[in-house]
Amino acid sequence: MNNLFLAATLQSGDYIGFTFFLGSMAMLAATVFFFVERSNVSAEWKMSMTVSGLITGIAAVHYYYMREVWVTSGISPTEFRYIDWILTVPLMVVEFYLLTKVNFQKLVWASIVMLVTGYFGEAGIGPLSPALWGFLSGVAYFYIAYDVVAGEVGTAAAAAGGKIANANTLLTRFVIIGWGIYPLGYLIGTADGQWYSFMAGLVDADMRDLIYNVGDAINKIGFGLVVWAAAKDS
Repeated sequence: MNNLFLAATLQSGDYIGFTFFLGSMAMLAATVFFFVERSNVSAEWKMSMTVSGLITGIAAVHYYYMREVWVTSGISPTEFRYIDWILTVPLMVVEFYLLTKVNFQKLVWASIVMLVTGYFGEAGIGPLSPALWGFLSGVAYFYIAYDVVAGEVGTAAAAAGGKIANANTLLTRFVIIGWGIYPLGYLIGTADGQWYSFMAGLVDADMRDLIYNVGDAINKIGFGLVVWAAAKDS
């Protein structure tokens, strides 16, 4: 029992493992904050706060397990990470619906395509190369980005004006800038044998987990804080 406990303990200098631990604690703290603050906002914002809490709560659980995988094996927890994303990213898309009330089904499906094709690329599944799977994932991402900027969501938010437009603008920045962090991790993690294989020599493949962990903390907690700020301002 003691040996098992020691095997799962973070070692000095394991900075990537530290970000897994920090991520799980930050997501847990954010979850408590969002659910506590849910009682301090008006009724129209309660569902948005609930979704924000679910996003970080689901992530907190997965980060606990991802940390265990990393510390005990040193292997990137790809499956746990994509299970987390397939649950939390569509919920992040739902936040746009709760703001603008436009049909969100297309965005949810686009987010699922983005994640499934990304997983196939990272896990080496199917007949396509990681580069082609990544291209398909990127197409779905750019569709989401377009919709929240200039498509149905962006148009509806602009028409609503005020705090809705401001919140949508901030969430859109997370999609454009924050979500833009993930392709870098994908390229680093799948560089071997691809046309972008030069990246394998520039950055250690393990760095993708550092990139993913930082990206998750920024985006998932940031999404919730934008919603909370808009709710408190209403």
